[in-house]
Amino acid sequence: MGRQPNHPTELRDGQASSGVDGLDEILRGGFPRGEVHLVQGGSGTGKTTLVLQFLLAGERAGESGLYITLAQTKRGLEAIARSHGWSLEGVAVHDLSLGDIADQLAPEQTVLHTAEVELGELTRRLRQAVEDTRPRRVVLDSIGVLGLLAGSRSRFHREMVALRQFLAGYGCTTLFVGEGPLEPELDSHGSTEFYSLAGGVIHLEQRAPDYGEVRRRLRVLKVRSVPFQGGYHDFRIQTGGIVVYPRLGTRHSDEYDEFRQIRSGLRPLDDLLGGGLEHGTTCLLIGPAGSGKSTLAAVYAEAAARAGVGGAVFLLEERPETFKARSTNVGLDLQSYLDSGLLTIEQVRTAEITPGEFAHKVRAAVEDRRARLIVIDGLMGYFNAMADTSMLPVQMHELLNFLNRYGVLTILVTSHEWLMGIGSGQPVDVSYLSDSIIVLQMFESDGRIRRCLAAVKKRQGEHDTTIRELSIGPGGVHVGEAPLRHLHSILSGTPVPAERDRRRNGDGRQAPGEEDGGGG
Repeated sequence: MGRQPNHPTELRDGQASSGVDGLDEILRGGFPRGEVHLVQGGSGTGKTTLVLQFLLAGERAGESGLYITLAQTKRGLEAIARSHGWSLEGVAVHDLSLGDIADQLAPEQTVLHTAEVELGELTRRLRQAVEDTRPRRVVLDSIGVLGLLAGSRSRFHREMVALRQFLAGYGCTTLFVGEGPLEPELDSHGSTEFYSLAGGVIHLEQRAPDYGEVRRRLRVLKVRSVPFQGGYHDFRIQTGGIVVYPRLGTRHSDEYDEFRQIRSGLRPLDDLLGGGLEHGTTCLLIGPAGSGKSTLAAVYAEAAARAGVGGAVFLLEERPETFKARSTNVGLDLQSYLDSGLLTIEQVRTAEITPGEFAHKVRAAVEDRRARLIVIDGLMGYFNAMADTSMLPVQMHELLNFLNRYGVLTILVTSHEWLMGIGSGQPVDVSYLSDSIIVLQMFESDGRIRRCLAAVKKRQGEHDTTIRELSIGPGGVHVGEAPLRHLHSILSGTPVPAERDRRRNGDGRQAPGEEDGGGG
């Protein structure tokens, strides 16, 4: 086996960084050192990219790395590295080609089974490469080749035990690359033979929706002695490597309980809401298209920025240019706050983003840019674009809990039909996500279309339940001082004059000779 190397840094750091943004957070620091770990998944899931990031992170930290490839050529690895802007100059790459081994062994033996001789020669060369380079980090790609040459589960298990002990003796932190499901040739049910030997197991997978970009996610199945974050976590492969988006449900912060108010600057609206909307709560703006939901959200964004509160607006159904132009047309000055960085507006391409990545964007706005007002404009578009994910309501609830704990006022904007249902499937009450609900409506009266609003729910304190007229135009945004007492059934969209409504019979039927009609 040779002389064992001495690694003085081993005692200083019990974990080796994966080099992947987000994955170290899930692993609570990285891979345990001196262990053999398995990275498995189907073709195109990003296994090679992940293990290259692991080796390059070690190279940056002054830890030597060795990539032993049985599945692809050194030239192919260098091409993958170049596509991400990396150089493998500091990483030793050993291409152990089975074809070359078979050609060399063929004249030397005729009795033993070729696969048995190839496996012995392969493991000998693998050990020799480790002894020659004495690496701190090792990648073996792939374990499936060893399984094929072993031919049986018992032989495969013996070889893996011996190899694990050899690598551990040299103090190597090793990632084995495997296809998923693991070892299909040895067990038609997807054997977990190697799981008991590995210090950690990470599974990568990808799914192609009916429309849009491929969605990728990973799951940490086990890591010895590490309280890792279980469950699925979305990730993306982009130029520069893999970025993982840990679930927000695993994050903890102090509970926010100050509930300071943000006032809209529209006094009648603030009076309706008992003074304003509170930090650490969620407000749902709901109404039909054109009723003024996005404009009202912009009112709050400008008011918060004017008070020195940072904000972020995420648009899921329209372009930032449209949002800004509409705001400017009604006298809202967002541009100066955008220029200063106090306010940001970002378009979210729902066909290309996963729920985890979206939550990461919101989290970055809160933690990195200290935004304390978040507007998510287009909840209906978010759910429709990601309708293949049945857990979206739970993920949205998790996101809102995260924001509430950070003392963020979150404003959700959605269409009227979503008050009691999501999509065309089984109805789901999305109003439970919100601490406050403001309903907007349009109605016809005096030969024109008018708007109105009402605060139908507010958990924090008292609120006025009267219905007020909402006016939006070049002169600005205005909320009526007095309730619309001359009309009834306004929120239904087909109001009737109050006097006509009083003439109805006590059982709700119309008086004789009276005809139904709209407002007038």
